[in-house]
Amino acid sequence: MSARRGVLVACLLLAACGGGDEQEVEIRGLPEPISGDRVPVLTTDQKLEVDAEAADERVFLPRPYRNLHWPQPGAVPSHAIYHLALPQGLDLAWRADIGRGESFDTRLIGEPVVYGERVFTIDTHAQITAFATADGRQLWRTQITRKGEPDRLGFGGGVAYWQGRIYAATGHGILAALDAETGRVDWQFDAGVPMRGGPTARDGRVVAVTHDNQIFALDAETGEVLWEQLGLAEQAGVIGASSPVLTDDTAMVALSSGELNAYRVENGTVVWQDVLSRTRRMTPLATLSDIDGHPVVDRGRVFAISHSGRMVSIDLRSGERIWEKNLGGVSTPWVAGDNIYLVTTDNEVVGMTRAGGRIRWVTELQRFEDQEKREGIIRWTGPVLAGDRLVVVSSHGYALTLSPYTGEVLSARSLPAGTTVAPVVADQTLYILTSEGELLAFR
Repeated sequence: MSARRGVLVACLLLAACGGGDEQEVEIRGLPEPISGDRVPVLTTDQKLEVDAEAADERVFLPRPYRNLHWPQPGAVPSHAIYHLALPQGLDLAWRADIGRGESFDTRLIGEPVVYGERVFTIDTHAQITAFATADGRQLWRTQITRKGEPDRLGFGGGVAYWQGRIYAATGHGILAALDAETGRVDWQFDAGVPMRGGPTARDGRVVAVTHDNQIFALDAETGEVLWEQLGLAEQAGVIGASSPVLTDDTAMVALSSGELNAYRVENGTVVWQDVLSRTRRMTPLATLSDIDGHPVVDRGRVFAISHSGRMVSIDLRSGERIWEKNLGGVSTPWVAGDNIYLVTTDNEVVGMTRAGGRIRWVTELQRFEDQEKREGIIRWTGPVLAGDRLVVVSSHGYALTLSPYTGEVLSARSLPAGTTVAPVVADQTLYILTSEGELLAFR
């Protein structure tokens, strides 16, 4: 059986096509699918080449575990969280308004973060809101602004939780520390340039990156600048939300220039640098070198993917490339055991080996709302590995679950609105943030 799939899936829920232990996975509590013609969510274009030997190997996953929190962009400072627990049947528990959604010139970027009994969001007007995880009740809302600037310029950035504080990076160029209980602003740092993605906090430091690739490391308690660095300037790029990795001794930063840089976390000294770009670029969009998905550090290896079509595995200590592949993407690769899962810029969900980057399977998702006329570009975001399935969501308002073993589609369901923010899982609850600024909680 081929490990490449390109089939048409209706808006109705689907049963697993394979057999074995795979089961139908249902997301209930959303509006019923609209009546009428079947809507394709997969295409049949041939693109990536599957490794026949890898496709025949048995896939082993780490045992799922219950993560109580998702406190940072990418869940944890390393962005490696493996296999999360999530029940097989999910109901819509609640829905909440986070404030301002997307408009013609703004986009929601920052994913929700969860700590304890609270979930925190940031909207396109730099409003940070805390909700109760139990019922979605709003607990507080604080807006971070710069005097004289329109609120709509606050879009971008993101939030992170660390030791009782929310650290919020905004499109106004402000990094603020807020009390997680009350929303009180404890300190603000003005970078003067819009923040590119959410910050990462660990061990008394918070690190954030601006749109012009300035890197700032601040004292998490006081907001004092500990060190700063500057990457290469990039005139054009994809609006993204890459957040730094922080380990015991290294800060790993992905930039819109395609740079992937490792710094000593205590003083900002450069350890090594790499650039994720391809020399042969087939389309104008491929010239954009952004790394918009979070880099992932797992067991001494760095995994990152750029928009321009380069994915790498790098030794964390030396900066030496272990392997590289001609794959482009703007979402975070998901690493679990000897497996990596990702969504490419061509809307392919890919299962591959961690050790050598060999492709096990490819499932191609719909690229256009009107496939024949190639109009209405669709973006798929994710995946998240939880409860023995992969979850991806789309800008045209669908959620899919796929088998991590074969890539087969297990279910498809309409959402109230589209989204370009990856799902989040905490304490066996699935959170999806729609482009209209609505937070959905399933459990």
